[in-house]
Amino acid sequence: GAVPPAWPLLAYLLTCCIYPLASSCAHTFSTMSTRARHICYFFDYAALSMYSLGSALAYSAYVFPAEWVDSTFHRCYVPVAVFNTLVSTSLSCYSRFLEVEQPRFSKASRTLAFVYPYLFDSIPLFYRFYLCAAESCTEAAVLLHYKHTVFAFLTCFIFASHLPERLAPGHFDYIGHSHQVFHVCGILGTHFQLEAITLDMAERRRRLP
Repeated sequence: GAVPPAWPLLAYLLTCCIYPLASSCAHTFSTMSTRARHICYFFDYAALSMYSLGSALAYSAYVFPAEWVDSTFHRCYVPVAVFNTLVSTSLSCYSRFLEVEQPRFSKASRTLAFVYPYLFDSIPLFYRFYLCAAESCTEAAVLLHYKHTVFAFLTCFIFASHLPERLAPGHFDYIGHSHQVFHVCGILGTHFQLEAITLDMAERRRRLP
């Protein structure tokens, strides 16, 4: 096959830079007014959705199992990821309008808006995990993907559970709040994801004649 292009990695790296920046800006300026709060978090959610799309671009180019390359699913993978980005952004932004009247539904719909694209993006990765477990492989990239996946699920769990502050209200208002831990886990997950994608890209290029 042809040498995998570098542009999917560059697009992914761009989204890796944008989503923490958008989140930082949202947290900084959201206190200005209710309107500013909504607008800031709309950009935050859109940036997270774009990061999901960036991950899909990189996975499609470098992470897909060899036997899935050029399959129907592979050809549909990025277009579906684009659609998921639009749906995810719309649903997460809409969930903000439900916060007061239906806080539980708002939280659930926002969580779903980001969990579903992640699970879809990870289908080729989960298949590689399955193959690796069956064959007892020792690929360095797969180990890094495992670490990324652990932090991704930890990020989701902390976001949904509000631990540890729900166990000791008032004790984690400044340090150790779940939202702080959530962001730290998210960035660590992205770090391991980037390391894994870089290894996969190098390995794919090395295998070519």
